[in-house]
Amino acid sequence: MRRIGVLTSGGDAPGMNACIRAVVRCGVWEKLEVVGIRRGYAGLLEGDLVRLGSRSVANIIHRGGTFLETARCEEMKTAEGIEKATQVLRREDIEGLIVIGGDGTFRGAAAIAERGDTKVIGVPGTIDNDVYGTDYAIGFDTATNTALEAIDRIRDTAGSLQRPFFIEVMGKERGFIALYVGIAGGAEEILIPETETKIEELCLDIRRGLKRGKKSSIIIVAEGDEAGGVVQIAQQVWERLRLDYRICVLGHIQRGGSPTARDRVLASKLGAAAIDALVRGKSGYMVGELRGEIVLSPLRETWEKSKELDTDLVELVKILAA
Repeated sequence: MRRIGVLTSGGDAPGMNACIRAVVRCGVWEKLEVVGIRRGYAGLLEGDLVRLGSRSVANIIHRGGTFLETARCEEMKTAEGIEKATQVLRREDIEGLIVIGGDGTFRGAAAIAERGDTKVIGVPGTIDNDVYGTDYAIGFDTATNTALEAIDRIRDTAGSLQRPFFIEVMGKERGFIALYVGIAGGAEEILIPETETKIEELCLDIRRGLKRGKKSSIIIVAEGDEAGGVVQIAQQVWERLRLDYRICVLGHIQRGGSPTARDRVLASKLGAAAIDALVRGKSGYMVGELRGEIVLSPLRETWEKSKELDTDLVELVKILAA
C-alpha cells in the first residue's frame, strides 16, 4: 500500500482533528502518502483532495470540529454514488481509506469496501456514542462534559429560584448523553428513548420531592424521548402540577469546543490503530476500544447490532435522586 485517504463525515465531534493528526503522522511513519478528503463523501465525489504531511496537522489536536470539514451526502446512499466514489478512489490511486464518523458514515464505507478496490477502515466519531463495537466514541466525553458544565450552572439558578428546570440534551435515538450527564449532574429525572416516559409517574416523583423538602428539580430530557420534546413534556407536567418551570435546550453547544484529554487520547489511539489495520491488509472493519483494548468489528455490525445502555446506571438514577 502506497497512498491512503482520510475523511470525516456526518456530524462533527470534538477529537476528530486529533484523530486525523494521528492518521497522518502514523501514516507518514509507515511511509504512506496521506491524502485528506474535504467535506466527507461530498468532497470525495467531487475529487476535493489535499495532500497531508506531518506539518499539515500541526497545532490541531486541541481544536474542536474537523479541519477537513464534513457534510452529509445523500448521493452516497445510492448505487450510483458508491460507484462514483469507487471511480474517484481508483483514479486518484487511493488504495486505503480511513473514514471517521458514525453509523451513517460506516454504511457508505462498508459499500466501498465490499467493492474490493479500496481497503476501508472506520473510526467511531460521534457525540451520541451509539456505535456498536466500542465503549466510547470520539467526542462523547467532551460533549458530556460541556453539557455537564451548563447543567451545573443551571442548578445554581434552579436552587435560587426554587423551580424545576427541564434541560434537553442531544440524543435523537439513544440516551447516552442524557444518562451520563444526568448521573454526573445529580438530576432528579432522566428521560431517554430507551425507557418509557410516564408523565403521571414523573409528576408523582416531583411531588414526592417537594414533600421531602426539595426546592428545585433538574429533569434531563434526551431530544428523542418518545413522550415528545422538552417543551411538550414540561407543558404536560405544568398542566398537572401548576408549578412554574424553565426550559433550556443545550443544542449544538454540545458539539463544539476543545476536546477533553480523554477524547484526545482515544482519538490518537484509534487513528493509529486504523493505520495499523490498513498496513496489515484489513478492510471492512471499524477500530474501537472495549475494556481498554483495541478491537476490530465488521462495519456492518456497527449499525446492525445495538449498543446497550448500562442498565445498572439506569437503575441508579432513582436511588441517587432520593
